[in-house]
Amino acid sequence: MTLETVTKAEVFFLNLPFWIATAIFIAAYALIVSEKIHKTVVALFAAGLMLVLKVLEQNEAFHVEEFGVDWNVIILLISMMVIINLMRPTGVFEYIAIKSAKLGKGKPFRIMVIFAIVTAVLSALLDNVTTVLLITPVTLLIADALDVDPVPYLLSCAFASNIGGTATLIGDPPNIMIASKAQLSFMDFIYNLTPIVIVLMVTYIVIIKLIWGKKLLTRDELKQRIMNMNEKEAIKDPVMLTKSIVVLGIVLTGFIFHGMLHFQPATVALFGAGLLLLLSRTHEPHHVLAEVEWPTIFFFMGLFIIVGGVVKVGLIKWMSLQILDLTQGNMFATSMVVMWFSAFASAIVDNIPYVATMNPLIVDMARQLWPDLSGVQLLQHPDLMPLWWSLALGACLGGNGSAIGASANVIVVGMSEKAGRRISFFKFMAYGMPIMIITVMISSVYIWLRYYVLGI
Repeated sequence: MTLETVTKAEVFFLNLPFWIATAIFIAAYALIVSEKIHKTVVALFAAGLMLVLKVLEQNEAFHVEEFGVDWNVIILLISMMVIINLMRPTGVFEYIAIKSAKLGKGKPFRIMVIFAIVTAVLSALLDNVTTVLLITPVTLLIADALDVDPVPYLLSCAFASNIGGTATLIGDPPNIMIASKAQLSFMDFIYNLTPIVIVLMVTYIVIIKLIWGKKLLTRDELKQRIMNMNEKEAIKDPVMLTKSIVVLGIVLTGFIFHGMLHFQPATVALFGAGLLLLLSRTHEPHHVLAEVEWPTIFFFMGLFIIVGGVVKVGLIKWMSLQILDLTQGNMFATSMVVMWFSAFASAIVDNIPYVATMNPLIVDMARQLWPDLSGVQLLQHPDLMPLWWSLALGACLGGNGSAIGASANVIVVGMSEKAGRRISFFKFMAYGMPIMIITVMISSVYIWLRYYVLGI
């Protein structure tokens, strides 16, 4: 059939998969943002629609890398969750929190700064969702002991977790997704993002000093209560703690050298999870696996299929061409558009589904610019690399813009409300949006200076 003989009706039906996929995509995102239906339910139902309506074939959804589930991301997340679930009962995280409070000499703002730094470091080494799950209960305990408002501490931890999580491949789920799509190593993130994250954390401490520095006051006897706490009593299982630290050390070393060893991060994490299960006293793994955040895992799987559908029908290609037209192929302008759009979009939509959409968009932009390249040569083209780092910085830092911008924020707000201290959407945004804008401005200067002026 030639183009001349195609009727208008036939053209419509030829494009029907495009409109079906686009409608599912838009409706799913709208429902996720509205939070009226649990995001995992929305993602799984929308993914099922993509398959039932034949936008994607089942083989494409589960076995084709371009359109389907990214199993490297899924296995990495599950494995790290298993490791943390085995470490949690040892009491190590409570130990760290109490020790940090005592290092602050019971002074409320000094404790806030130490907690922010500890949260940022743990978020970089573990992930920000896990970190806030572990740190938030202890933060509430310390704030109660000092008889101060816990909300500033909780907000500070949420903001610090998103900033700190930006520094490494495993620190924030969007980074895991970017690393898998662009085939980037753990050390790529350390080399390119950790330096700016250190600068951002110093800036962040100055900001919270201006916001809360003079508002956090307590009595001397309450400071002494903190100093009288015995952090050693928090350790419940020293033998398991030793095993956990050794295995976590092996895993982090594996992440650092996985490129040289020709292993994917998921392979390293899966080995660590299996080894720690083997070394633990738990002969039955049921309760450890039951504590894995399965709703989050299935949310990821559904998202990959939804985005795979719109990639297949051409929506992502169309969007990439619009961005290239807007920036006229200027890569610095494209980097800035990606970073700032990512920041504000991630403040509105959880940064996980946002990055799931942007990853293939950047890949498609690369294909438009360098059609003769493929594989790692395309994904890691020197002119494309600043776009990956701009996406990571924009998506991770943009999560601070609102209470729904990052999964860590949702957890902190929920646990705070459960403790009787509600943090409203607008209160979170009143503090988070200025912090987001300042950190993204600094990151924009960093991208410009490092990659477009110095070229390093």
